[in-house]
Amino acid sequence: MRDVTTSSPPDVDVVLPCLDEAEALPWVLARIPAGWRALVVDNGSTDGSADLARALGATVVSEPRRGFGAACHAGLSAATAGVVCFCDCDASLDPGLLVPFVDEVRAGAADLVLGRRRPEGRGAWPAHARAGNLALARMLRRRTGLALHDLGPLRAARREALLALGLDDRRSGYPLQMVVRAADAGWRITEHDVPYRPRTGASKVTGTWRGTWHAVRDMRRVLAEDPVRPLPCEASGDGNSR
Repeated sequence: MRDVTTSSPPDVDVVLPCLDEAEALPWVLARIPAGWRALVVDNGSTDGSADLARALGATVVSEPRRGFGAACHAGLSAATAGVVCFCDCDASLDPGLLVPFVDEVRAGAADLVLGRRRPEGRGAWPAHARAGNLALARMLRRRTGLALHDLGPLRAARREALLALGLDDRRSGYPLQMVVRAADAGWRITEHDVPYRPRTGASKVTGTWRGTWHAVRDMRRVLAEDPVRPLPCEASGDGNSR
């Protein structure tokens, strides 16, 4: 990973929500493409993750309010690059896979690009987590008409357009709310297969049936919301033509 200074604005910001991921951080940060900036959002880690991330050249954003959505949105709010990506910080996904996602956004071929996880290796995606994700994808299809298969965390879009969506979920429903509101706004959303590795360390969300149930509950609440009509992508000031 190359450290990006204020004299060299980042080409892309990669938001990495982080809660006790010291074991995985070296692998993840080593795969941030040159010229991109890693925004590690420390969500109350007690294992030295924040100090390690700084030592490895990342920019650390502190978000004391616990919640996956709280961490993701803190990173989005701190971003300055025109394109913002999201990636888990547990070494299950390679942030280098985001390069073609960013190219697609910049080319105007899509407004939001998502990674469809394809598990590699035993234990990469527990059965209960996969079942919950499949159920939500079906509900999303009924709600929006989008033929998506996954609500995975690897994604890319333009920063100003994302901010214009007015995302306000601060729990596990944040990734789904992003897709739902983007669909309501008429965004072009694409999905591409990405390899999904066994995570490093213990899962904080879907590692157990209980965690999966809480995540599904949060996301069902998002799907039950009345449609919000945010500004279309081209009207958000991000320079993306449609």
